[in-house]
This record gives sequence, C-alpha cells and structure tokens, in this order.
Amino acid sequence: MFFDYPFQIDGRGRTALTSDEEHIRDLIEQVLFTAPGERVNRPTFGSGLPQLLFMPTNDELVTATQFLVQGALQQWLGDIIQVESVAVEHDDSAVRVSVQYVVHRTQERQVAQLSRVV
Repeated sequence: MFFDYPFQIDGRGRTALTSDEEHIRDLIEQVLFTAPGERVNRPTFGSGLPQLLFMPTNDELVTATQFLVQGALQQWLGDIIQVESVAVEHDDSAVRVSVQYVVHRTQERQVAQLSRVV
C-alpha cells in the first residue's frame, strides 16, 4: 500500500492509502502535470504538458508533445513501467492524455486516462 495522491485523509481520519495499480497511475499523473522547475530538489522533473494549453494546435505540436510525454515517463518511471503509447488531445481549457503501459513487476498491460482543466 502507498499514500494516495493527492494527499488526503480517509474516512477513519488517517492518511489515505492506495493500491499498487492506483499508485502507478498517481505517479504518471505527477510526471505529466508537473512543470519542469516546479520542484526545488528535482528541477528537471515533469513533462511541461500544461504549457500545451497556451500554444496553437497543429499536427507537429501534438506529435512533439507525445514524444515529450513519452520521454518524461521513460525517464522518471522507466524502472516501473514500459510505455507503449501516448495519445494527447487538448482544447481551449483541457488536456486529455491516454497512456498505455506495461507494469514491469507484473507484466500487466494498463491504460491511464488523465485530464486536467485550466
């Protein structure tokens, strides 16, 4: 069991815990939605994905973003998961990401679908 992200208190007044599967999803969310430079002791941590909202959409940007996201996930979570594919969509106020990956420890294929509204 792991601490849940974002940090919260459960119904018993204790720190909320989460399963291994949900913990990996939480880690993916942290990498995707953290901007490089946001963490003091890890200035390169993150993917820069939130900046996508402020750029005009075109095919080149979407492709570059997919590679950026996949690279960030491999860099920070490569010892936990193998990323198979990344799909990124965005409109004026939201970013939606679908990540297909295999958990190294169990060899199970998973899909994480995450979104962030600005």
